Amino acid sequence: MAQQLSYKPRAGEIPTNPGVYRFRDAAGRVLYVGKAKNLRARLSNYFAPLHTLHERTRRMVTTAASVEWTVVASDVDSLQLEYMWIKEFDPPFNVRYKDDKSYPFMAITLGDEAPRVIVTRNRRIPGAKYFGPYPKVWAVHDTIDLMIKVFPIRTCSDASYRKAMVTGRPCFPGQIGRCGGPCSMRVTIEEHRAIVDDFVAFMAGGDQRFAKELNARMREASAAMDYESAAVYRDRLVSIDAVLSKSALVLAPDTDADLFGIAEDELAATVQHFVIRGGRVRGVRATTIEKELDITGGDLVDQVLQRAYGDAPVADIPRQVLVPELPDDAADLEEWLRDRRGKQVTIQVAQRGRKAELMKTASLNAQQALIVHKTRRTSDYVARTQALTDLQEALGLAEAPLRIECYDVSHLGGTNVVASMVVFEDGLPRKDQYRSFGVAETTDDTDSLHQVLMRRLAYLDRPEEQDEPVPDPTDDATVATTRKRPRFAYPPQLLVVDGGKPQVAAAARALADAGHEEIALCGIAKRLEEVWLPGEEYPVILPRTSEALYLLQRLRDEAHRFAITHQRRRRRRDISSVLAEVPGLGQARIRALLRHFGSVAALKKASQEEISELPGIGPKLAAAVYAHLSDD
Repeated sequence: MAQQLSYKPRAGEIPTNPGVYRFRDAAGRVLYVGKAKNLRARLSNYFAPLHTLHERTRRMVTTAASVEWTVVASDVDSLQLEYMWIKEFDPPFNVRYKDDKSYPFMAITLGDEAPRVIVTRNRRIPGAKYFGPYPKVWAVHDTIDLMIKVFPIRTCSDASYRKAMVTGRPCFPGQIGRCGGPCSMRVTIEEHRAIVDDFVAFMAGGDQRFAKELNARMREASAAMDYESAAVYRDRLVSIDAVLSKSALVLAPDTDADLFGIAEDELAATVQHFVIRGGRVRGVRATTIEKELDITGGDLVDQVLQRAYGDAPVADIPRQVLVPELPDDAADLEEWLRDRRGKQVTIQVAQRGRKAELMKTASLNAQQALIVHKTRRTSDYVARTQALTDLQEALGLAEAPLRIECYDVSHLGGTNVVASMVVFEDGLPRKDQYRSFGVAETTDDTDSLHQVLMRRLAYLDRPEEQDEPVPDPTDDATVATTRKRPRFAYPPQLLVVDGGKPQVAAAARALADAGHEEIALCGIAKRLEEVWLPGEEYPVILPRTSEALYLLQRLRDEAHRFAITHQRRRRRRDISSVLAEVPGLGQARIRALLRHFGSVAALKKASQEEISELPGIGPKLAAAVYAHLSDD
């Protein structure tokens, strides 16, 4: 049996967010659905050496042919989505979770004299009102614990209730204030029934009127200086807020919608299509789109909707379509969908509430999918080989550029100027060879680029005979060997700069000044993804689906990311060093100042009084900070 599963995701592909994962077999059938607070940590357990896995787990992972995951905003969302998909797909390896039983419900026994709230799997209690189902029993208990703080209805058993009726002594929940006490007549049966009705009304719709009423009572009690009552109302409000913050993955029961989360860059886009029926996410469809042309977000949404519903059965067209951006012809699309469905269809942007939260979840999943797509495409050997070959032909190189270096300059309003160098070998990033440069004095980006390249190219001229001799630890005799030449001294076959004609001209001047004109050079301009060569009047236009253009874009984006990271790190260090010079100002107060004002520039504009208002910063220390920044 092979110890390595063929479908194991590559390192770094799995996000560390909470989410739900699904194992599928070769036919696409869902074998197992699970949840995790950290998807990467959880899924890594399944890809441990096979002989270390439990027999049942080993059988599942070897039967599976793929694994996929959906990122969610919170652990509660992962619980809800896990439940939905276990019910939806009935995975064969989830029998331990299901345990051949139905899922737990919250039930209010309205047929009883004094109704109570219970957790049950029995759907046949006469006159009971049910809420749920819930994915876990503890989730029901947590909800009940929050609710009875606001609506103290009965939770005791029928036997305890009857005993309390006979003795006149409240049951235990009644003694600790978790029940109004109808059994001991501390409240009447009618009063208790009214509390039960409010409980049911709240659970049925999350009625905000209860929160408003409690808030008004709390303010009235506080105004009357009845602080004990105000504290009780405050605690009940906290419980109300906890219950009202329901999962964004569960919408109103009559919600019939499709929601599209989209992430894109210049060359590709990923779409996460959430299918919502009966208020629940019934499925997720993921699509990757290679963009032939540079189109707007609205045009992309237009194409996505046409592709999703062009050949779809009428039953798959929902009442509502939620998108991140409205296309220009949204009205025409609505009419087209209405004609196909035979009923009204609306296309809207989710702007607030649970639908907006769900849109964030879908967009987050789309972003994760785009990252995975780009990583896999770069890591694919055939695609990398094609990219290097296409690049060789497009730039007229004598051989494929196996080592490529890309440079980018970053600054903040002309200050904290830094540059980055990233290295790709055989189409893959070599992060151990990345370098960053500080630029002390410069006139503009082209001057900065020239300086950095001159410093980097100087390493190519260091003779190998000057390398430091080191003893060979494997030889008994005293033998001197030459230290292996550092990779930083290896010349690239292609040098790429982030920018257009001016940046390429500056880089070409540096190559000429350093005497290394044999190194090929090009620049990639971000707006239109044009490739510029030195001395050329017009750019090279690569097809947007070209692997060569994709590789250049990865290089440019990686150089930009690395430069920005280094520039921010330096800026934070500089800011801290400026404030650290103030006597009596420690790191904790420095962090507090920066967190409150956002930057040293904003802090410089603040008055001494505004600085002193910050907790922990007294008038004397505020005066010292103000004086130091004024002199700076």
